[in-house]
Amino acid sequence: MQTNDTEMTAKSLIARILQQEDLNFLLTNRIPRRLSTQLMGWLSKIERPWVFGPCMALWRAFSDIDLSEAKKTRFKSIHDCFTRELKDGARPIDPDPHCLVSPCDALVGACGTVAEGSVLQAKGFPYPLLDLLDDADLVRYYQGGRYVTLRLTSSMYHRFHAPLDCKVEQVTYISGDTWNVNPIALQRVEQLFCKNERAVIRCRLRTGALLTLVPVAAILVASMRLRFLDVLLNLRYRGPNVIPCDADLRRGEEMGWFEHGSTILVFAPPGTGLHPGVHEGDRIRMGEALMQIDRILAPGALH
Repeated sequence: MQTNDTEMTAKSLIARILQQEDLNFLLTNRIPRRLSTQLMGWLSKIERPWVFGPCMALWRAFSDIDLSEAKKTRFKSIHDCFTRELKDGARPIDPDPHCLVSPCDALVGACGTVAEGSVLQAKGFPYPLLDLLDDADLVRYYQGGRYVTLRLTSSMYHRFHAPLDCKVEQVTYISGDTWNVNPIALQRVEQLFCKNERAVIRCRLRTGALLTLVPVAAILVASMRLRFLDVLLNLRYRGPNVIPCDADLRRGEEMGWFEHGSTILVFAPPGTGLHPGVHEGDRIRMGEALMQIDRILAPGALH
């Protein structure tokens, strides 16, 4: 019992230190971000107990990671643990066909309506949607539509899934920086999502409407894998690159994963509304209802 109390006290002390905004911002952003990210990518894939053990202990000290839902209990490397699969049935999909489900486990961040081509990354911090998507037609299409910011923490399940039955018709990869995407950075760095590495994933629904997901990388996380592409999207793969796709996905089917954790932005056209149970600051799990789509508009679908 004394050991557990000591461990909890140490974690509490670490948490209090990291909650000091200036220190947190300094530690996570005023370091060589790209170099640190590439180093972490290399270190995380080393399959040696003397590397995995200390790294895992450090990870546990800074997070509330829970591996009880993981499909396997032994991991070869930190990367293997980061990208873990879950046991079958661990994330049931909401049965309501009129709702769009969350593509990932996340904390709900800024959300609302696309107005005058802008959305919020945090309260009082708007950014132009054009700078994020690099596509004027998409910006016009989502005018008056809904958006939700989903932030994955380091301890969460890092795979993401199709929020609806859809066909992925295009991925635009945009290389960029690796700023931290935690709330402290979002309140200090203007247009942060527009600066970071990201992929713009266009998903065509059966109605003809278009849903767009934007996985955004961050420090230590600048790499993502999409199951329907044969290339790892990372800092060495320059962008913007437009990659045509033709991948049919069912609601809840795996789309890909981050190498650690980051953010996914979800954009839906006019006629969509947030699910009544979803609010900023909530914790949501993959497969739970995120938006209501019963009034989604198909006319004027983007081609």
